[in-house]
Amino acid sequence: MKTAAGVGVLLGGLVTGDWLGSVAVAVLFAAWWLVRIADGPPVLAAALTFHWIQVSIGLFYASITGRTLSAITSSDYRTMVLIGLGCVLALAAGLHLGMRATPSRSETAPPIHAPIFGLNTLIVIYIGLVATAGGVQQLAWQFPIFTQAILAVSYLRLGLVYVLMRRLSVPSPDVLRIAVLLTVEVGLGLTGFFASFREPLILAAIALSEVFDSKRASHWATASGVVAGIVLVGLFWSGVRAEYRQDFYDVEAFAETRSMRLERINVLASDWVRSDAQEMLWNVDFLVDRLWAIYYPALAVARVPSVLPHTEGSIIGGALRHIVTPRVFFPDKPVLPSDSEMVRTYSGVFVAGAEQDTSIAFGYAAEAYVDFGVPLMFLPVLLWGVFLGFAYQTVLRLIRHRELAIPVVTVIFWMSVFLFERSWIKWMGSTGTLLIYLGGMTYAIDWWLRQREAADAALPQATGPLTPPIGQR
Repeated sequence: MKTAAGVGVLLGGLVTGDWLGSVAVAVLFAAWWLVRIADGPPVLAAALTFHWIQVSIGLFYASITGRTLSAITSSDYRTMVLIGLGCVLALAAGLHLGMRATPSRSETAPPIHAPIFGLNTLIVIYIGLVATAGGVQQLAWQFPIFTQAILAVSYLRLGLVYVLMRRLSVPSPDVLRIAVLLTVEVGLGLTGFFASFREPLILAAIALSEVFDSKRASHWATASGVVAGIVLVGLFWSGVRAEYRQDFYDVEAFAETRSMRLERINVLASDWVRSDAQEMLWNVDFLVDRLWAIYYPALAVARVPSVLPHTEGSIIGGALRHIVTPRVFFPDKPVLPSDSEMVRTYSGVFVAGAEQDTSIAFGYAAEAYVDFGVPLMFLPVLLWGVFLGFAYQTVLRLIRHRELAIPVVTVIFWMSVFLFERSWIKWMGSTGTLLIYLGGMTYAIDWWLRQREAADAALPQATGPLTPPIGQR
């Protein structure tokens, strides 16, 4: 890995013509090294890679293509890229420390590797979860007190997608079933308001990487197809989402009718594939601009503290107070303000906000900078990483059935680590919700299975004197 890291750092500088490119690649390799694990899925490395992409992609894209991005022309992007890379490194270091601080699994409680259900049973369960997905979403919003809990449990389907991908990829990929599975997931994601097609595709890639055999051509072909699908669907969504989302406001019953939304997606897809080369390039520019989440934070860094003072921890302090007053016990707790308010205040740009049912992300890095400035801002990132690393290893240790533990830590910690542009309050809240509800439910299922298996194992001993083995009769 040291040789690869050295070559990567050199290439990063050569490709970008900038020492910042070398620093970015060095941070990525350092993050991979810090979260390397001998047991478990490569979800932390994958999530940190996406985190890193949101910090660095524009730097490489602009250098390679010569295309212009708004962050480069209108902000001090270099300072914000360095701050973002510092956050990636601090988060990775915290994850490393947290995982090392977690007690190792006791030898008396080894993991259970045996499959829980047969493949056909898993497919039937998956079909049932897909059929009820819409109803569960509606139910969640009808009961605001329990919304977060219900939505967290709904992520069970993503865990099942992970299990199915692992099963369908060993010993060789079942290409037809994998294609059907991912087509269903992408279809469900594209007919929603948000880009929820991303998670199943990423989880499929992580599952495939866990069982990947570099000697099998079928594994290479399947991996290439999944990666191409992620890029292609991402480009398509970035090109049509504005027009598609407008129908939620303009077309009656559009939000409640999935068939209508699917038909609209098909029409938009037909128009999109007929786009000329210039339109496709603009589409790529827009996608990269959207992924590179440093523009508004960079504007804030330029204004704090020269125009506005640091807030001395009030943003993170407010997030902590919000987290320790869960809505299930405090139903009158005010709703979260739009992130756009933070952008307006500290970046000095009047972006769209709650008036347009929109929230423009500001991000935890910008909030930490506004609170404390450099270098103290990296301390809360490090401490949060320690908590996440401890939680990761704890969940993996407590849930003994690997077919439960691997999917649940993959879903929880992908959702908890991958996003750079998330505010502290949403980051802490969503992670806690997933750990409590999704992690708690999975642990309960694991405990029930272990109790049943223990009872089954004890049954032959209890009935042994009455029905001796055949050889002793």
